[in-house]
Amino acid sequence: MARLLYHGHSCFTLEAPDGTRIMIDPFLDDNPLSDIKSKDVEKLDYILVSHGHSDHFADCVKLAKKHDATVISTFELVSFCQQEEGVKKGHGMNIGGAYVFPFGRVKLTPALHTGSIDGDKNGAYTTDCCGFLISLDGGPTVYHAGDTALIMDLQLLQGRVDVALLPIGDNFTMGPEDAARAVEMIQPEVVIPMHYNTFELINQNPEAFREMVGDTARVEIMQPGGSYEL
Repeated sequence: MARLLYHGHSCFTLEAPDGTRIMIDPFLDDNPLSDIKSKDVEKLDYILVSHGHSDHFADCVKLAKKHDATVISTFELVSFCQQEEGVKKGHGMNIGGAYVFPFGRVKLTPALHTGSIDGDKNGAYTTDCCGFLISLDGGPTVYHAGDTALIMDLQLLQGRVDVALLPIGDNFTMGPEDAARAVEMIQPEVVIPMHYNTFELINQNPEAFREMVGDTARVEIMQPGGSYEL
């Protein structure tokens, strides 16, 4: 059985059926909603980072070094981690590409958002943003959308996603209305809202989002520290 742990904002830990632990968009120490801090993470095998903004990337380097975890992201972001920050293990990819890891298959999907990397003082590693389509061996397929706007590319995911993690915060990403339209395009079994209520600027009511989705999918509203069996 796979399990999803929510740490607030867009940060999740995905526990694969084989015991592999994968953290997505690690933002713990400066995250006012997080249930844990980076020092509390006991085991981590992989870190997936959708883009380099601090609220998704902030704790990536320290966690990768502490746990000897492999960073998976766009080629430029992984290069920054390894060449500038001393991370040992990285796997660079690009939009539309997929790779089969020991825990399952990961494909990078388009995400419409700006792409600077926090800590890259010269802008040498600026890259595109992405989402992740994660197909676990012996488990479900999870889609983490990253910080995307509503884009037509989401239609290509229709029928391929069991659980969709979608931003609803607005201002920087989709809001509830656009996220509900994204659910119509993707048609997952379950949708979990993310990237909201961390800061005042992105305050939203997830129950209103649930009403907008209606019967299109089952909306699971997770609280930081909560878990969901996949």
